[in-house]
Amino acid sequence: MKAEDNLLKKVGTENPFRVPEGYFEGFTSDLMSRLPEKEKNDVRREPTTWEKVRPWLYMAAMFVGAALIIRVASPGDSASEGRQQQMAAEDTDVELEYISTAIDNTMMDDYSLYVYLSDESAE
Repeated sequence: MKAEDNLLKKVGTENPFRVPEGYFEGFTSDLMSRLPEKEKNDVRREPTTWEKVRPWLYMAAMFVGAALIIRVASPGDSASEGRQQQMAAEDTDVELEYISTAIDNTMMDDYSLYVYLSDESAE
């Protein structure tokens, strides 16, 4: 700490660097006038085929992705609906066969069956 105090006494705390009066007032304009003119390069390059096609390709990919998400997220797809309809038709065929067999075994004529069914529906 003593060595640091000695240095401060020898050198002092004043800033030894000075800037002339009004130096920064015209600094930017003076500096710009000293710089050489830069050549303007107005060469426009033609976009490549990939750069032209890329936005359309991205949009097509987005629509394909959206269609896949909707297809996966939809509750009933046509394949499973077809299978369900086929199974329902088979169940109906089995039920009709069972009912036909049961009616034949009851030994009822058509009129008795009609009366029986109309009595049940009336209740």
